[in-house]
Amino acid sequence: MTSQSQGIHQLLQAEKRAKDKLEEAKKRKVKRMKQAKDEAIVETDQYRMQREKEFRMRQSKIMGSQSNLAEEIEEQTLEKIKELNGSYGKCMESVLTQVLNVVCDVKPEIHMNYRATN
Repeated sequence: MTSQSQGIHQLLQAEKRAKDKLEEAKKRKVKRMKQAKDEAIVETDQYRMQREKEFRMRQSKIMGSQSNLAEEIEEQTLEKIKELNGSYGKCMESVLTQVLNVVCDVKPEIHMNYRATN
């Protein structure tokens, strides 16, 4: 009976050691999962910050070039306006004279589609 009791006692101890090892493995697994989650969070934060930095750099590059383009277009527009005003001043007299001559000098003629009906 003592041998049976010792055998049962050994089995119970082996079962307890196995249970302890399983619990320890579960604890290590949970700990590793938490560590992996924390590492993933840190990695995603770093990636997000890197992408935001790249975005800001591109945005400033584009916005800077847009302001340069706007200034260039404004300058060209003012130049063109000055050029057109100068051209207007030079040609205004001659154009008005031509228009008045055409309007005031009427030459009565019979239209070519007119048919005399007698």
